[in-house]
Amino acid sequence: MPELRRDPIIGRWVIIATERAKRPSDFSFAQEPGAKKEKKPPSECPFCEGNESMTLPEIYALRNKTSKPNAPGWEVRVIPSISPFLDVKGDLDRHGKGMYDLMNGIGAHEIIIPTPKHDERTFIADLPQLEKLTGVIIKRMQELKKDTRFKYALFFKNHGRPAGGGKTKHQHTQLIATPVTPKRVKEELVGAKSYFDYKDRCIFCDMIRQELSDKKRVFLEIDNFLAINPYCSRFPFETWILPKKHSCDFDTMNERDIKAYSKIFQFTLKKLTNTLGDFPYNIILHTAPFRRRKKKGYWETIEEDYHWHVEIMPRLTQVAGFEWGSGFYINSVPPEDACKYLKETNGI
Repeated sequence: MPELRRDPIIGRWVIIATERAKRPSDFSFAQEPGAKKEKKPPSECPFCEGNESMTLPEIYALRNKTSKPNAPGWEVRVIPSISPFLDVKGDLDRHGKGMYDLMNGIGAHEIIIPTPKHDERTFIADLPQLEKLTGVIIKRMQELKKDTRFKYALFFKNHGRPAGGGKTKHQHTQLIATPVTPKRVKEELVGAKSYFDYKDRCIFCDMIRQELSDKKRVFLEIDNFLAINPYCSRFPFETWILPKKHSCDFDTMNERDIKAYSKIFQFTLKKLTNTLGDFPYNIILHTAPFRRRKKKGYWETIEEDYHWHVEIMPRLTQVAGFEWGSGFYINSVPPEDACKYLKETNGI
């Protein structure tokens, strides 16, 4: 019989379709009809080392001491998006129009290129490179936090056509700063604050303690971090990575944490890839909003009640009419089953 599970953080319900339970081999990632493989050689890829003139001038780059900006010799490079969702120049100009609220589309849209190599597997193959990428993400978040127009920075990666991945095979990630806190994050903030007001504890910390006790949905632990298939997984093999020690801000990690986080991130993606093949996915980082002064409501205790985490969402099934119309998600792989498969899969 199917199960209805309630997400304790935001109150969303998920249908775990146990009677439709699938194995990893049941999911197919055949190329979509009419889809064309990338024909551009590395010599024409704008993200490859040596092709820096094909992009907009870099915002930041981790490079060797003898190299020059916008030239070869970099290890991780940050550039503006050539087609940004939001414009970094201008004022917000918040105002009303009758009953409606609006503002200028101000924000920052940055592309982070994690490797100079034209190799789509490098993203999970090279641990030192992942550590460098993590450090660059932190630096960019800390820098964007200084801009008083911005309230949030969302880091994400899209891989594969069903997940919104681009045509280029050169690995890249994105960081977008927005002038408002995204609704999805705000739902977590409100839910975490409500739980904290009632129990005087972080809901994520309680969830971590229970998952470590149950041992049904935790498939990997490395140092201060763990990877779980959450109880209310929206998608088959949905995975979260969380720090076991309470922290609301991703950009406060020290060097040891960066190394441990990069390692569990790498092992997690390898386990998922070895289980599912070259699957489409979205990776999203949820961290606390930028804070410059105390505010009423969920801002007052944010350091105590919110807990940053990374969500890896395989795009193995389609969200259709029922999901859009009801707000429910239907998951055909119980997270307990997903955890068993991942535990049995090599992640090294």
